[in-house]
Amino acid sequence: MVHLSGTDRPTLPPRAASAVDAPHDHLLVRGAAAEYADQLTRAVAQVAARFERVDRPTSGATQAELERLVAGVDLDRPVGLDDALRELDEVYLEHAVWFHDPGYAAHLNCPVALPALAAEVVASAVNTSVDTWDQSTVATLVEQRLVRWTADLVGLGPDADGVFTSGGTQSNLQALLVAREHAAHRLTGAAYEPELAAQLAVLATAETHFSIVKAARLLGLGSGAVRLVATGADGRMDPASLSRELGALARDGVHPMAVVATAGTTDRGCIDPLAEVAALTRAHGAWLHVDAAYGCGLLVSPTRRHLLDGIEHADSVTVDFHKSFFQPVASSAVLVRRGEDLRHVTFHADYLNPREAVVPNQVDKSLQTTRRFDALKLWLTLRASGAQALGELFDEVVDRAGEVHRRLRRDPDFEVLAPGSLSTVLFRFRPAGLPEAVADELNPAVRQALLEEGRVLVATTKVDGRPWLKLTLLNPQVTLADLDAVVEAVRRSARQHLAARAPEAVAV
Repeated sequence: MVHLSGTDRPTLPPRAASAVDAPHDHLLVRGAAAEYADQLTRAVAQVAARFERVDRPTSGATQAELERLVAGVDLDRPVGLDDALRELDEVYLEHAVWFHDPGYAAHLNCPVALPALAAEVVASAVNTSVDTWDQSTVATLVEQRLVRWTADLVGLGPDADGVFTSGGTQSNLQALLVAREHAAHRLTGAAYEPELAAQLAVLATAETHFSIVKAARLLGLGSGAVRLVATGADGRMDPASLSRELGALARDGVHPMAVVATAGTTDRGCIDPLAEVAALTRAHGAWLHVDAAYGCGLLVSPTRRHLLDGIEHADSVTVDFHKSFFQPVASSAVLVRRGEDLRHVTFHADYLNPREAVVPNQVDKSLQTTRRFDALKLWLTLRASGAQALGELFDEVVDRAGEVHRRLRRDPDFEVLAPGSLSTVLFRFRPAGLPEAVADELNPAVRQALLEEGRVLVATTKVDGRPWLKLTLLNPQVTLADLDAVVEAVRRSARQHLAARAPEAVAV
């Protein structure tokens, strides 16, 4: 790969004015089918060629270099599709983050199913908006069928419903909005009013996704409305602590608006004890939301579906197909046990979805109005490959994470945190004799150095205030040998950093 260099602002060579296509050449309209096929073929060929050349997850170019590269493009001077595609390869594809590369092990990004990419082409070309029936027709029915299919996998019952969303953050927001309105009607018989905020609380753990606190703020409850339930040493919600917190809320006259359990925490891949949490939540009349954005792949796992036992008792569930179902971003959904609860997001407009409408309008269920037909990606993947194939792929990355964890546990150069249930591994370089304070400084520096080098990407996080490195595995093609190479890159970088320190600063 070519790295940017120098301090001059990059500019692209001038093009002749004749290279610019006519405006109508860029519209997919009647009579443009051949041009559409030709332009997409050229674009796909370029991306495919780049895939063949990729040999690292990112180029390693600095932020400053990339800023100069992007700023050097004159957006007011069109160059025609051929040159624009060449430019795109230089500006974007050369420096993109490639999640399919074996050196990528940082975040919850997956290589994507090829049938889903075909569906992306179809959905983008037709440009369906899945909000009202007269804009979507059969696309509405496809989405509803997939929502029903997923709700059945979860076990939510015959009255369940849901809607596709942009991701887990939006799914969690909508779930808590519905929970808030459910609590308000239970307490006052009417919709939520701001004066109720002090009477409502959301129970979660420190491992819960940050979007829950964000949702509480957006919903007018304030971040203080989220009360933290303790976790055990394994990072899972502690049922005894949940019971105590629920009891304390009852004594204080505060209603537990929602309990948020997680099926796949971002850092440890932990799954809260869903059945026990559900029993306690139900006993206190609270709404149970399960954030399964990461762990939803277990729904189709041939070997690990039991890890989600208890999820069927949830009142709402978040699933991210663009994580463990190997779908392109964005493909998420929020599900609710009682479809009627989605009425809390419904607003009517005479020009869009009038009250007297008798056709299904998905805008009645969604926080969005205009919305892509993202369900088509999952539909085509299921029809081409089947759900079991996706589950087997997810099982592979979970198996791989378990083996990496076992290897690291035997390696004297590394500390390893207790494993979760999914495909993340938390570890840090700390051989015998290395002071903890030095390790705290060293490991984030190693991650940054690897990022700048561009050949290996790992993530960082903190547990109990101390930094750890994180492997997040969502690529079934990555082998143990590939992951050994990632670990060796961490070891090499760490030893280089130590060698550069003053000898008296540390002795290993």
